[in-house]
Amino acid sequence: MKEEPVRQRLLAEATRLFAARGFEGTSVQEIVQAAGVTKGAMYHYFDSKDDLLHEIYARLLRMQMDRLTRIADGPGPVRERLHRAAADVVETTTANLDDSKIFFRSMHLLATEKQKTVRAERRRYHERFRDLVAEGQRTGVLSARVPAELVVDYFFGSVHHLGTWFHADGPLTGAQVGKHFADLLLNSLGAGDAGE
Repeated sequence: MKEEPVRQRLLAEATRLFAARGFEGTSVQEIVQAAGVTKGAMYHYFDSKDDLLHEIYARLLRMQMDRLTRIADGPGPVRERLHRAAADVVETTTANLDDSKIFFRSMHLLATEKQKTVRAERRRYHERFRDLVAEGQRTGVLSARVPAELVVDYFFGSVHHLGTWFHADGPLTGAQVGKHFADLLLNSLGAGDAGE
């Protein structure tokens, strides 16, 4: 499809500019100029700068949700699936760090309805992740001392913080950080505690 490259270029340039200058510090004119298109072309794909911001995060979340669904519904013991899911969300977040940073810095600037939509989308992801934890707790494979909801909130607090310290040229790759985070999560859940 001919139009798709234009849409992708707009998203790429908006991401780059929002990361460099902030959402508020970037004008629609700067985005279309960098993408080499007209405002009319932009408004063909996006109703507003808000829509661009929403899509930057939504595309990452959609990709992560697809991957989580495949992992969670896939084969293997629940501990292995949870480990893969935990490592994956860290690796995909670090691979798309600008998207995450822009979003967490700018979400409060979205229109109220868009904020609600994003929160609902993110909640669905967290709930699917929580279901994996709960499955392990229910079957006694993972400790149930801490409610699954709290485990997920704690874990994603760390994931959402990656943008403040992770650097692609740092000592650890995103995959290595993902493995460490997943190990920490699984170690904290220990073995089942049927006797408690």
